[in-house]
Amino acid sequence: MTTNLPHILVADDSIINLEILNDLLADTYTITTATNGLEAWSILEKYPNKFEALLLDRMMPKMDGMEVLIKMKQHDILKNCPVIIQTAKDKIADIAEGINAGAYYYLTKPFDHNLLLTIVKTAVRDYADYKLSKQSLNESNNALTLITSATFQYQTIEESRILAALISNICPKPQDVILGLSELLINAIEHGNLNIGYNEKSRLNDNGTLTAEITNRLNQEAYKHKKVTVQFEHHNHTIYITIIDEGLGFDWLPYMDFDTTRLMDNHGRGIAMANKLSFSQLEYKGKGNEVRATICCE
Repeated sequence: MTTNLPHILVADDSIINLEILNDLLADTYTITTATNGLEAWSILEKYPNKFEALLLDRMMPKMDGMEVLIKMKQHDILKNCPVIIQTAKDKIADIAEGINAGAYYYLTKPFDHNLLLTIVKTAVRDYADYKLSKQSLNESNNALTLITSATFQYQTIEESRILAALISNICPKPQDVILGLSELLINAIEHGNLNIGYNEKSRLNDNGTLTAEITNRLNQEAYKHKKVTVQFEHHNHTIYITIIDEGLGFDWLPYMDFDTTRLMDNHGRGIAMANKLSFSQLEYKGKGNEVRATICCE
């Protein structure tokens, strides 16, 4: 029997934990289970395009969750699939290690069931957005690499996805660039032009109403005329991408790295991921409504 439900791989050496997770998730997702890291990795190698998210226990026999995560980050297809690490190791150093290794989220046991559902839902949604952007990227014309300068404006999340694919296709390692660029372009809408604050986005994610609220604000008089401007420059083997929104700005500095005080939040790692994984340099200017990404092409 086939199903259109998003597919998730859950790996845990505890049969009881697997049963609990399956009970929580099975109504919304198709679940494949593994009882150790080696089994999980074998499944991933065989079916690298199958899963929308992974839920991995950190401490498992044969190969632990961190080892699986590290191997995924070295795999061309699997490296961007979101990984949620679940573990009883709740020390800040352990959590930071997982996040810095590329985990989408680090869930400590015993975990809150509603939080788990929110994190999985957000991970699946973000990965679906990434795959749509990647599809647009693959459809773009390679002649775009001839562009040396351009200015763009956009207003909606869909337009940001199209623009991220367009610009990334001009850059070296476009699949790495599109991950961070998409985050910056979406932030310029959500936190910039639409003034959705950090705590408000946390609440909207919890309620599953973020997309509806974005649509609502885009139709309000206070926001519907605001645009984000993107300037692209390519010269001297260096690409500069400047993103300017019409928002009030924000204190950007705490978001440039993975902050241990926000590791349990259901979002807030996009700028750090962009800074560490997608660009040679990321620089915010002024009040925080302008950011410049630099990519060295040599």
